[in-house]
This record gives sequence, C-alpha cells and structure tokens, in this order.
Amino acid sequence: MKRIKYIFNTQTLQYEKLNTPLHVRLLRLFGFLAASLVTAGLIAFAAFRFIGSPQEKILQSQNRYLLDQYEGLAEKLNEIEIKLADLEKRDNEVYRSIFEADPIPDSARAQLEAEALEIAKIQRMPSDQLVPSIQKTLEALLARMKTQERSYKEVEDLIKDKETLLAHTPAIQPVHNRDLTRIASGFGIRIDPIYKTQKMHQGLDFTAPQGTPIYATANGTVNFSGNRGNGFGNYVIIDHGFGYQTIYGHMVRTKAVTGQKVKRGEIIGWVGSTGKSTGPHCHYEVVKFNQKIDPVYFFYNDLTPEQFDQLLKRAAASNQSLD
Repeated sequence: MKRIKYIFNTQTLQYEKLNTPLHVRLLRLFGFLAASLVTAGLIAFAAFRFIGSPQEKILQSQNRYLLDQYEGLAEKLNEIEIKLADLEKRDNEVYRSIFEADPIPDSARAQLEAEALEIAKIQRMPSDQLVPSIQKTLEALLARMKTQERSYKEVEDLIKDKETLLAHTPAIQPVHNRDLTRIASGFGIRIDPIYKTQKMHQGLDFTAPQGTPIYATANGTVNFSGNRGNGFGNYVIIDHGFGYQTIYGHMVRTKAVTGQKVKRGEIIGWVGSTGKSTGPHCHYEVVKFNQKIDPVYFFYNDLTPEQFDQLLKRAAASNQSLD
C-alpha cells in the first residue's frame, strides 16, 4: 500500500496531503543515481588500486616467482664466477707456472666482462633490466670459459711436450751402479792419466769389468757409432732433442748403429778400454746446446736423495781420471 505523507499547515491549522512535484522527484532520483555511480567508482578504484583484480593477482604471483628465479639464477651465476676465477688463478699460478708458460692476462680472459653489470646489483634492478643484465653476465662467463678452455688445451699440449721432454732428458746412470762404487772420476779439473797434468775432465768415468752393458740414458737417435781416432775409442753419440746429447766412450764394442732410435735403458754397447784409456770404464758426457755440463745432476730417475748425496761426494773427489 502506497504511503501517503502529510504536512501540518500552520495557517489553516490542519494536516494537508503532501504533493511532491515531478521535477523534484526526478532531481532526487538523478542525485541518488549520481551518488551511487560516484560511490561505485570510488569503491572500484580502491579495489583495483589496493586489492587488485584476479588477473592482476595472477600476474603479481607470476612476477614474484620470476623474481625468485632471477635471484636464484644470480646466486648460481655468482658461484660459477667464483669457481671460474679460482680456476683461472690456479691455471696461472699453478698449471702454467709448472710448465714455465706465460700467464694469460685478465683482459684476454674476459673481453666482455667490462660490459656486464655486476651480479650483486641484480636484486636492486628493475624487472625490465634483469634479463639483459643476466644475459650480459652469461656472455662474459662464456667468453671467459672459452678462453679457459683454450688455456687448458694449451696446458694439455704442454703436458704432452713435457712428457716427451722428460723421456728425452738424460735421467739414469749409463752402467749398473746400485752400490755407487763405480764412479772413478767426476766432472771438473782432474789429473790426466797419461800426461799427469791437471786438465778439465768433461764427464764421469764409470769403472766396470769389460763387457758390462752400457745403457742409453734417455730416448733419442744415435748420431754416431764407431771410432774416429779421437781418443774416445769406440763410442756412441745420442741426440735426444731439446738441445741434449750424450756421449759414451771407450766401449769394447758398440751395439747401436748410426741413425737408430733408442729408448732409455736400451743397451747401446759394452764397457771396454779402447782409445785413450788406462782401464776398462765408460766415459760419459752430457751436452746441452753444445755446452758440456756435469752429468751427475741427471741421475734423478734411479737414485734416492741419500744415494744422490753420496754420489755427489764421490764425483766431487779430486783424483786422476781414467782417460
């Protein structure tokens, strides 16, 4: 039932029926609708601004997940960079120094590193800079890894060369001398057995019964085998490469022939007393880049430190040589 409103008329002292004009009612309706729209707009603005739509919540959740992933990736990149820096340091200070190779400068290791942003700044970067930053960091790391890979390949080649060098470096005694009693004369000024004058003795004399085997002290190629009438009698010269040569003199007979390739420990002849010699022995010399050096420092393969010390004392004794 429609409600009827009345108003008290003070002039007539009677209640009269209230009639609201149409334009007033329309104005009130418009005001109500306008207020409703404004209120709804404010509520929607607050909801979208501070609460967010379902789609925005999904996007925000995805963004948080991606940021977590980026931060985790940044930490892993940082760990990789630390490990790579350690490998680079170890490469320069250990591996390359062992083989006397020049260290690789840092500028060659990381040509793109100067352009990359530091990983420590990633967490403070806007999201639109994260991907380019990580990409640059990865490029820098890849460049350093490629340089390091080339370096290790070079070190690998150095190892192979070093193995070859070691195999071709004189490293054992030319005759069996386990009890270290066979060195009769060492390297240095000694008394000549024929002329009884002091003379430079440029090798070691190993006394042994005639026919005792003489061994090649390193891998190489026989440069000469025979007798040239120069005082060495029957002797052998082995070219080991890398600047090394060894000479074995006064053999009763040579086994190796010129041009033959020999291995360390292979028999190349037998002890004798041919040439300028006062008794059966092997005169042994080491030559490096055409300079004769003391052979006693090349017996590291078959001696303990104590034996080597004892051998040094015997070789240093001032006495008469056998040739």
